[in-house]
Amino acid sequence: MMTRGVVITAVCLLPLLLPTSAQSEYSLTFNEATTVVNLNLQSRELRVTQNGRLVQQIRLSANLSPTARHAETATGFTLTNDDGTVLELSRDVDRSDYSQFSVVRSDVPRSVAIVDCVNLLGSQWYGGPQQKHQYWPVQKQHYNRYSMVAKEADNSGVGDRYWLNALGSFVHVDQWAPLFVDQNYGQPGFLCLETRASLPYDTHGPSYDFRYTVGVATDAKVAHMAAVRELFGRPTGHPAQSMVAEPIWSTWARYKRDIDQTVVQQFAQEIINNGFRGQYELDDDWEQCYGALTFNRTKFPNIRASVAAIKSLGFERVTLWIHPFINKGCEPWYSDAKRRGFLVADWTGSTDTEWWNSQKGQAAYIDFTKGEVREWFTARLDAILQESGIDSFKFDAGESSWTPPDPVLNGPLTRRPTQIVGDYLRTVATFGDLVEVRSAQATQDLPVFVRMIDKDSNWGWNNGLPTLLTTLLQLNMVGYPLVLPDMVGGNGYDNQPPSKELFIRWLQANVFMPSIQFSYVPWDFDPETVTISLAMIQLHRSITPAIMERFALAVSEGAPVNAPLWWLDPTDRTAQTIYDQFLLGDDIIAAPVIVENARARDIYLPKGAWTDGNTGQKHVGPTWLRNYPVPLSMIPYFTRSTE
Repeated sequence: MMTRGVVITAVCLLPLLLPTSAQSEYSLTFNEATTVVNLNLQSRELRVTQNGRLVQQIRLSANLSPTARHAETATGFTLTNDDGTVLELSRDVDRSDYSQFSVVRSDVPRSVAIVDCVNLLGSQWYGGPQQKHQYWPVQKQHYNRYSMVAKEADNSGVGDRYWLNALGSFVHVDQWAPLFVDQNYGQPGFLCLETRASLPYDTHGPSYDFRYTVGVATDAKVAHMAAVRELFGRPTGHPAQSMVAEPIWSTWARYKRDIDQTVVQQFAQEIINNGFRGQYELDDDWEQCYGALTFNRTKFPNIRASVAAIKSLGFERVTLWIHPFINKGCEPWYSDAKRRGFLVADWTGSTDTEWWNSQKGQAAYIDFTKGEVREWFTARLDAILQESGIDSFKFDAGESSWTPPDPVLNGPLTRRPTQIVGDYLRTVATFGDLVEVRSAQATQDLPVFVRMIDKDSNWGWNNGLPTLLTTLLQLNMVGYPLVLPDMVGGNGYDNQPPSKELFIRWLQANVFMPSIQFSYVPWDFDPETVTISLAMIQLHRSITPAIMERFALAVSEGAPVNAPLWWLDPTDRTAQTIYDQFLLGDDIIAAPVIVENARARDIYLPKGAWTDGNTGQKHVGPTWLRNYPVPLSMIPYFTRSTE
């Protein structure tokens, strides 16, 4: 009888009398040989099978020599090249339902690049970085030596390195590796993981590490939950119920920077007069100058009175927009921070950078990698709360791309530039259960809303309405279940505000997501829009208990709040491809309309008994509802039948 656990075998493809160095194939065997990892030195191919079924195929980097020297370890084996570089395969987890191993190169010389290419195997894939063109499933994405950091470009504010396939296996790359990705570029059908000591990563240290983990389970759902348990962690708490039950009203999209005391109080009064309530959010251009963290006294002569007036109308909570920059000319704050070494500098000592509210070279990024800076920044925010009566904050930016191009951070060289993302987010996450952030990387444990980066007011895949759904799925499937959708109708950039139809369909798509944010408002259109909006908010309010229940499950187990449709049946090949429907928990399917002028759509119901939330009609899946009628006032949704 075989003993459970890892069995290490060296399969010799040449005569048995040859020395170990002449062997060309090595294996790790898990769970009594149900999962087998086979590495062939001649082809440099790593094949992973489960019960004889291929679930991963990875072509290892060309610098792996066919004559590499093999040595067994306690959990696997190593292969040492003639140049001294070492490849290690190490068993991490061996359970009846899940196997996990690591592929490791340690102390890779700075001059050496590694390229391991994952075969997409014709399967559906999920996860990857957040993108402006967020296709789903993600094997449709294209990348060309794409740096895997949290960055402003392409809306890649969440840069986690995790890809899950429908075969029940994932690849997760360590957050500190200097990783670039090629996908469907040069080698169609492959996801190539390249590490090299090039900007935006560290170029000064002598070496770097490259580690990735492969997980294998019976299906994609089991594999993903194992990734949460073994790699991501789960949120330590969740946002307040008040941010879920009632809308958030932001000044940004409607007013941009044209705000003052009169404008914000009039906006608050409009909201109440039209029958709405919720959380009020004071956005951009309230400061004396960017980075001052003090109110502009011309615009807001008495901020405490203004906040009190807003709350007296019925808003229980008021939050304030915050960023991590100080602009040149914002004195005395800029000079003081620079003198104290509180700004991120490059290797020449320059702190010059830029963001969307500065000219090139006319701003600096606060250096959150230093403990004294985190304390200083926190104290300044505490002072705002004390002065104003504001309850908490919306934290913008945070991506590492805002630093100078070659930053010097307070930490190991190999952690640059990613380190600053986590240090910023962990600083601001302390401000309670009303906090929202927009950047993330290996911060799945934080109990805060992760907001989608600004969406554009269009119907297309260029950051428009379809990407509201696919970004929701993408964030959930890289371990961030507490997702805050962007504002209803998008941000109206380039003087293109949403049409009435886009506004309504966008709102309907939001209903079964964790929260609803407005800036453009229903009464800007007509009474019908107001009526539909009130009905959608009431529907969202009615499912708040289901959302909060799922929040609690995210905290206790790490489960997604809004999962893709295949979550209910990971073997359902049709569900694996669905991008325009999503789940709330396990018992609600949302199928919003995301096509302009559409008054009908096809809806797929996976296995189970389902009740139409609008008509009460019952259905048994798997089945298609073809040409399902959807008037402008309706959001199609289905609840699991208990009968």
